[in-house]
Amino acid sequence: MSKAIVKKKVEVEDKATVLTDVKVYARKIWLAGLGAYAKAGQEGFEYFKELVKSGESVEEQGKKLVSEQVEAANSQIDQVKSNVTGNVSSVKGKVEVQLDKIEKAFDARVASALNRIGIPSRQDVAALSAKLDELSALLEQVARTK
Repeated sequence: MSKAIVKKKVEVEDKATVLTDVKVYARKIWLAGLGAYAKAGQEGFEYFKELVKSGESVEEQGKKLVSEQVEAANSQIDQVKSNVTGNVSSVKGKVEVQLDKIEKAFDARVASALNRIGIPSRQDVAALSAKLDELSALLEQVARTK
């Protein structure tokens, strides 16, 4: 009978040891999980800081690139604007010359048409006025001498 009691005590002690071992391992697993969570939190925050720094760097490079492209576009716009202004000035000068030619041709044709129908031109009227002035001056001289 003593064998049976010893066997039962050994079995109870074995069960108690196994249960204690399970509790110890369960606690270690729990602590490992908490440690992993804490470490992930710390490393996650550090990783977040690195991501923010990388984002700031990329943002700065992007702004620099955009400003360079805007500057290049503005330069091209200024070049095109100066070319267009030069072309407009050139065309404007040519148009003014052509308008002057058209105006002179129109004046000549109108004067010619007026002469054909017997209406004197400005030069004819001016010449007649000059002759009248001479005649008036001569008449005044003659009237003074009498």
